[in-house]
Amino acid sequence: MTHYEDRYWSSADGLKLHYRDYAPVTREGAGDADEAAGVVLCLHGLSRNARDFDGLAPHLAARGWNVLCPDLRGRGESDYAKDAASYTPQQYVEDILGLIRAEGIQSFSVIGTSLGGLIAMGLAQVVPERVRAAVINDVGPWLEPEGMERIRDYVGQGRSYPTWVHAARGLESAQGDAHPGQPLDFWIRKAKRLMTLTSNGRIVFDYDMKIAEPILAADMADQPDLWPFWEAMAGRPLLVLRGELSDLLSLKTLAQMLERVPGAEALTLAGVGHAPTLDEPEAVAAIEALLARTAAVSATPERTA
Repeated sequence: MTHYEDRYWSSADGLKLHYRDYAPVTREGAGDADEAAGVVLCLHGLSRNARDFDGLAPHLAARGWNVLCPDLRGRGESDYAKDAASYTPQQYVEDILGLIRAEGIQSFSVIGTSLGGLIAMGLAQVVPERVRAAVINDVGPWLEPEGMERIRDYVGQGRSYPTWVHAARGLESAQGDAHPGQPLDFWIRKAKRLMTLTSNGRIVFDYDMKIAEPILAADMADQPDLWPFWEAMAGRPLLVLRGELSDLLSLKTLAQMLERVPGAEALTLAGVGHAPTLDEPEAVAAIEALLARTAAVSATPERTA
């Protein structure tokens, strides 16, 4: 059974932002490492929300971690932005820093999928002393143009469906290449993470369609230099996950990431595109192993009273 508390914090520009707080589960026979495991921030992708981690988060909480899963502005139960121009990675980093301050979090590990991985890199550059470890899920400092064009084609389209089966089939049609051969229940579960039931009975994507505006306005031929953000991750346990079929994170970029940050680990998940769900057993095992290395490292509390 999943146990979490819905909680909120405020952004600097007055938005009410939501996160799920999965408290660590006390287990019979749990040792000191479980008691002191610490805080994990789970940061979702562009068109996703806190539900993206409803498989991984309770699993980690059951092993002693306090897992926080925010809805970025414009997603899930967080307020939509007053100005669509604020839907940028820089603003998302500022919002998450606000959560960190509000909760008195002194140090944390971070798991970031796609956009969430870029936010994780931004946090490591702004507050490097607080980031204990990081998992970067299928994203890197260079974004393949093919993958970016695919994202530009679907984000902000505002489709709706009459039933969850219709929604699942719609997702399969659009994203089947990234998760080939998956059964209907996989797509229904994915639809329920990405979408929500409206008051008129239609099922829609659970985000502000205006999140697409800064992306559509950007010049994809002129990507910013994100390598310094990746290099800021050095000096802590790092894991890069890549879907074997990914069209956003190439093998070439992954190799450069490992070369520029020695000691970073990588795991390629077979038969998966952008982005791995983090429900894959190999991904869960690798994340657990990485986090276990940080559990007993810090002698200082991860939160202030």
